[in-house]
Amino acid sequence: MRWLLMIAASLATSATFDVAAMQRAARQAASDAGPRVILDNPRARVYRTTAGSLTGVDRGPAVVVPLEDGLGAQAGSAVWVEDAAAPLSASNVRGSIVIVQPLRQATGTTPPAAGSKPGEASFTGMSFTPLFENDRVSVIRARMEVGAREGVHTHGSDTIVVHLSGGEIEDTADGKTVVNRWKRGDVEFEGRGTSHSARNVGGAVDVVLVALKP
Repeated sequence: MRWLLMIAASLATSATFDVAAMQRAARQAASDAGPRVILDNPRARVYRTTAGSLTGVDRGPAVVVPLEDGLGAQAGSAVWVEDAAAPLSASNVRGSIVIVQPLRQATGTTPPAAGSKPGEASFTGMSFTPLFENDRVSVIRARMEVGAREGVHTHGSDTIVVHLSGGEIEDTADGKTVVNRWKRGDVEFEGRGTSHSARNVGGAVDVVLVALKP
């Protein structure tokens, strides 16, 4: 009888530990799902979060990019919202999202020489689909097929690249070539006046380009 009681006590202790571990994991998951700033500079602030977790996001207009399909909103179907901290229920956006908040350019900033808009550079194996445009941003869905190339070009606007698929892109700038490996939800900032060329050295790459207006 004594050994039965010992086994029961051991099982009860193990169950208690398991419940505690599950509670810690749930709290960690909730924390991980909260807004996280992944890019912050004078031209834009970018968050990675979920549609139901907006506490901590600054108020103000923004581009919201869904990273997964939902009811009425597919991955990459960017939308404009007037208040990024307000609930997104009306927009049908669900799941993981990237929020791009454009910031006004500092007064007196001298713009660099004009460059090209997304899609205007010499390229092969790439496609561009305009999503929407307003007085703050121009938003485009872009795809680089396997082996796609983009010739040397100078950016005519500050542009945030939101990666929907991830992939491997060889980038050449200032005489140096590197291979950048991106994951879904990663973002990169391409500054106005910067020049480079690019080549897709992995699988097909899907992105959303958010070009900021002065």
